[in-house]
Amino acid sequence: MLIGVLSDTHGRVDTTSVAIERLRKRGAKQLIHCGDVCSARVLDLMVGIPCAFVWGNCDYDHPTLQGHAAALGISCCGAMGRLTLDGKIVSFLHGDDQRQVQRILSAQDCDYLLLGHSHSRNDQRVGRVRVINPGALHRASLKTVALLDTSADTVEFLEIGEV
Repeated sequence: MLIGVLSDTHGRVDTTSVAIERLRKRGAKQLIHCGDVCSARVLDLMVGIPCAFVWGNCDYDHPTLQGHAAALGISCCGAMGRLTLDGKIVSFLHGDDQRQVQRILSAQDCDYLLLGHSHSRNDQRVGRVRVINPGALHRASLKTVALLDTSADTVEFLEIGEV
């Protein structure tokens, strides 16, 4: 299964629109946003493909974002999400709470841990868990998202130019 992973959009509608369109064209069947959505307009861009997101440290208006997501059929998972996709367990959170990150890594009970916050793309393994940060679409010298193929266990970072 191809999963489009994005984070730290910070309300940047133009850049996020380009990123989501690229993920869709590459065959993403699910979107996961690792927090700092910051705008209901960003959620509007995710309609039409299964999507889930978590809160980031800059997502201040939880009630508005949660209500808008519900109206659009987008899953708001709170501080942490966990999905089983293509037989793989995918945990996702923003990444600003290092104790929570460490609890997940210590448990070793998921295949993937998706997180953002640092605005830097990263792909590494910690035991059996593949930890992926897609990068950011705001305040990053190189704006990126990730395309995770759970069947092949591969990750590709897609660069999103300035809009």
